[in-house]
Amino acid sequence: MSKIDDFYLLNDEMSKKQYKWFYLIFLSLIWGSSFILMKKALIGLSPIQVGALRIIIAALFLIIIGFKSVKKIKKRHWKYVFLSALCGTFFPSFLYAYAIVGIDSSIASILNSLTPFNTLLIGTLIFQVVFNKKQLIGILIGLLGTIILIFKGADLNPNQNYWFALFPIVSSIGYACNVNIIKKYLQDLEPLAITTGNFILILIPTLIVLSFTGFFTSFEFSKEATDGLIYITILAVIGTGIAKVMFNKLIHISSPVFSTSVTYLIPIVAVIWGVVDGEKLSVIQLFAGIIILYGVYLVNKNK
Repeated sequence: MSKIDDFYLLNDEMSKKQYKWFYLIFLSLIWGSSFILMKKALIGLSPIQVGALRIIIAALFLIIIGFKSVKKIKKRHWKYVFLSALCGTFFPSFLYAYAIVGIDSSIASILNSLTPFNTLLIGTLIFQVVFNKKQLIGILIGLLGTIILIFKGADLNPNQNYWFALFPIVSSIGYACNVNIIKKYLQDLEPLAITTGNFILILIPTLIVLSFTGFFTSFEFSKEATDGLIYITILAVIGTGIAKVMFNKLIHISSPVFSTSVTYLIPIVAVIWGVVDGEKLSVIQLFAGIIILYGVYLVNKNK
């Protein structure tokens, strides 16, 4: 390899490093705000309607901007695109909407930070992904911070139903499967094609689910319902459509563990929004947030 080739390779690696941190921070801001948007939307809409409308609106947006990219999806890709859609979008969209009915939006976002741990576990057991000791230590430290946040949240909100916490935990497993599927089987597809393909495949099933809520026959456009539609539209276009494309790009230019470490930063943004909206926050939870950040640092520190 010539010195010129070495130079361009070095620049490419530096660009990827800069871009992956940009995507990580930007996605944490977007997805950290998604929980409060769901909470506001649930004032006028049911959980099923919130989950379904989020998918449908995002699907229509992505079809408009990314339909041409679908041509790049080959026959061998489609089954993995479908599995990615189910694990990473369809089920989590409904599960999180139900979770926020029973627990604070900030707590739901904290539980989402189990995703990197599940990504590493599932990647190792099923997808033969190799990880190093430093990544494992970083994930465990981040997990410790998450546990502190959960238990302190339970102390501050003893009347909430923490069985609803199972929904974000199951969703985190789905996200972990999705990341590993994309990294192993869809690496040769551009992010926009994957994301658009995801939503095309689940659009019809989601419309069927929404129809059972009476949305198309008996929905009343009250002020709360109209506000809910506005919140869910913002969430669908920015927090689902655009963010999913960016996340799939992040998976392409980084490791599965790095890409899912965004879920360690999301709770910090979500907790701030929760406090603004009247949810409780303690000094111990702030300390736990610092622990989480240190875990992210260890996960992504160069060897």
